Amino acid sequence: MACRLSNTIIHLEAPPQRKSWKGRPRLAPVICLKRSFLQQESISNQTLPHRRSAAPVQAAVVPVTPPLVDNKEERKQMCEKYGFTQIGEPFPDSITLKDIMDSLPKKVFELDDMKAWKSVLISVTSYALGIFAISKAPSYLLPLAWAWTGTAVTGFFVIGHDCAHKSFSKNKLVEDIVGTLAFLPLIYPYEPWRFKHDRHHAKTNMLFQDTAWHPVWRQEFESRPVLRKAIILGYGPFRPWMSIGHWLVWHFDLKKFKPNEIPRVKISLACVFAFIAVGWPLIIWKTGLLGWFKFWFMPWMVYHFWMSTFTMVHHTAPHIPFKRSEDWNAAQAQLGGTVHCNYPRWIEILCHDINVHIPHHVSPRIPSYNLRAAHQSLQQNWGKYLNEANWNWRLMKTIMTICHVYDSEKNYIPFDEIAPADSQPITILRKAMPEYS
Repeated sequence: MACRLSNTIIHLEAPPQRKSWKGRPRLAPVICLKRSFLQQESISNQTLPHRRSAAPVQAAVVPVTPPLVDNKEERKQMCEKYGFTQIGEPFPDSITLKDIMDSLPKKVFELDDMKAWKSVLISVTSYALGIFAISKAPSYLLPLAWAWTGTAVTGFFVIGHDCAHKSFSKNKLVEDIVGTLAFLPLIYPYEPWRFKHDRHHAKTNMLFQDTAWHPVWRQEFESRPVLRKAIILGYGPFRPWMSIGHWLVWHFDLKKFKPNEIPRVKISLACVFAFIAVGWPLIIWKTGLLGWFKFWFMPWMVYHFWMSTFTMVHHTAPHIPFKRSEDWNAAQAQLGGTVHCNYPRWIEILCHDINVHIPHHVSPRIPSYNLRAAHQSLQQNWGKYLNEANWNWRLMKTIMTICHVYDSEKNYIPFDEIAPADSQPITILRKAMPEYS
């Protein structure tokens, strides 16, 4: 799930490569904004995490620490500040992405039709159960029914996500059909998303090039007061729903696609508009406008909460850098720049382990049902380099109150360091959000 500045090109100074005492580079992360519109990304997929810890720590108030350090004790302190269970060691230049892929067991790349269709069965059944719960629940229990149903429909997105990466079936026509159908309840056009998401994997955490979440550019932030206030709201209290902006801006504009992509994009758009033209009137006819709100809109908003949250968490942290193309390293970005986050088990089941995300970035061809086995292998072979967390308030608070404006030295500068007078929403978040991990 993801964005970038598209109307203004700003040339920034390349982040310096500082060497550690072992000769390894220290790693020095938007929903983006069009000039007129807030946008978000990632997947893929988008993302807000939470974690455990004993006593509360002033996580979101602590100054952003510069990039990764070799000192184990410092990394432990950073974990406490940011809400992580582990912050990986600096990643050696000598290791390539191929080295990492070659270390994975071959079986994690194998497609299994039974497991793939089992994931479809889980999503369809859990979604149907959610719709039934909405129809029967008293008003005070509707939020629980919406939470379940929206999470279940997020599983549809993950199934389409596997189809887009050719990790669902050996039959590519089946993948295109299943992916398109899985995205329809979300009114998400499958092919436009697939084209943009492929670029996210090819250019993960690369400045200007990644189509997922980026830091905010300082020049854009300071350009106009109205835009600045919109950015602060988007990257602050509304950040868990910024994928809606990305969905609107990136997937319905034919000018954003190559000529050879447009025919497939048009098919996806036709399917989405057909679903709106037929599905919405049917829902309203059967249940009324309030029924449309209850049965479709609220689960859809829960889906976007997870889409934004997952995407945000996967690549956004004070210690995770975004780099210009000349300084970018694929192995560093995919293994060391991706976060593994544990969520409550029911969420993991309904969302088909999409948050076991590091192996997915090492190779998108690993199907979702093999991600846990692949992650275990990565932990055995590369465990000291991994970034890991449990979904917790401190992690969420860190992202929403610190990870804002790009800085080549510190990665991020919080909004209220640059524009304290306009940053009341961030001040409110700091006071209101718990710090427990």
